[in-house]
Amino acid sequence: MKHILLIIFSLLCFACQAAQPSEAQIKVGAERTEEYLTKLSCQRVAVLANHTAMVGDKHLVDVLIANRVNLVGIFSPEHGFRGKADAGEHVNSSVDEQTGVPIWSLYDGNAKRPSDERMKAFDVLLIDMQDVGLRFYTYYISMLRMIDACADFGRKVIVLDRPNPNGMYVDGPILDVAKYKSGVGALPIPVVHGLTMGEIAEMAQGEGWSKKCDVEVVKCENYTHQSRYTLPISPSPNLPTQHSIYLYPSTCLFEGTVCSLGRGTEAPFEMYGHPNYKGAEYEFTPRSVDGAKNPPLKDQKCYGVDLRGVADEDVIAAGFNLEYVIDAYRNLNMGEKFFTRMFLLLTGVDYVKEMIMAGCSADEIRARWQGDVEQFKQQRRKYLLYEE
Repeated sequence: MKHILLIIFSLLCFACQAAQPSEAQIKVGAERTEEYLTKLSCQRVAVLANHTAMVGDKHLVDVLIANRVNLVGIFSPEHGFRGKADAGEHVNSSVDEQTGVPIWSLYDGNAKRPSDERMKAFDVLLIDMQDVGLRFYTYYISMLRMIDACADFGRKVIVLDRPNPNGMYVDGPILDVAKYKSGVGALPIPVVHGLTMGEIAEMAQGEGWSKKCDVEVVKCENYTHQSRYTLPISPSPNLPTQHSIYLYPSTCLFEGTVCSLGRGTEAPFEMYGHPNYKGAEYEFTPRSVDGAKNPPLKDQKCYGVDLRGVADEDVIAAGFNLEYVIDAYRNLNMGEKFFTRMFLLLTGVDYVKEMIMAGCSADEIRARWQGDVEQFKQQRRKYLLYEE
């Protein structure tokens, strides 16, 4: 009898564990078609989307066409609709070969916002892009530009939300928008803001960072900010792995230095180096490849540090980590020539560069922004759509 009861108890425990939400059970907003398809009936619809806007094994555009939605245009963000263009690369407007729907690039080198003709062509804008949770990752900036344009033309916006793979923590300095607002930083938020695209849209509306607009968010199911969400598709050409996405907050700072962060190699954002880096056995040579046609230090042998062996949990625990940049700065011993203007745009403040040059440690610099981060976490709380 005891043996039978033990078996029953074990089966019940297994059933309870199986019932717990897991990463595989997270349902992104685009998959909750019952929440938005009926609202598109008899409407002219445009989407702001790229290759990550998948609904199961089908693209959002194909799902809309299959459901007889009147899809009149596709706005594409940085890297283009197919996600293959270099960072910041000019991408011409075109036509989607599979559906014949026009693609209107937001990175075509023209005005910062779509033409009046394009804005008047639709009634509802669907937004669906996989973000990675960084202030300098540009998809949220494209979203805010489109929300402002929709506000001017009285268009409704529906954000199909997706999890933030770096949404489990908040870290880094708050952008000084008066001095360093740019195409890689648009809001007074930390480098790692911990928000989904839907939450950014809600907070921008609530804080007056975007124009008042009819914005609705279709939430994810079974997601919290502590969920570990592995991206099913690379969000941009140089973030090919989950490990690169975890390292990205810290290694992206090398974009504002004389160093290479591995663009043009098999592991971008998972290494750093320079031809004059001293004392390193690891070496790599950036080459011209798809997604990095002209990488920094192209065809030059670099010496430096391979970060692929650092465990994901250690990367996450370290947060926005300045140790890599400080190491390279001290090793190269170039003084201010180590930095470019982009470093200030990425960090969003003066003091990070100043304190590095003054010899401060990563922990000492982190202490400078810690109070601001705690204040931001309180500020954002009323806009959170998911449990912390």
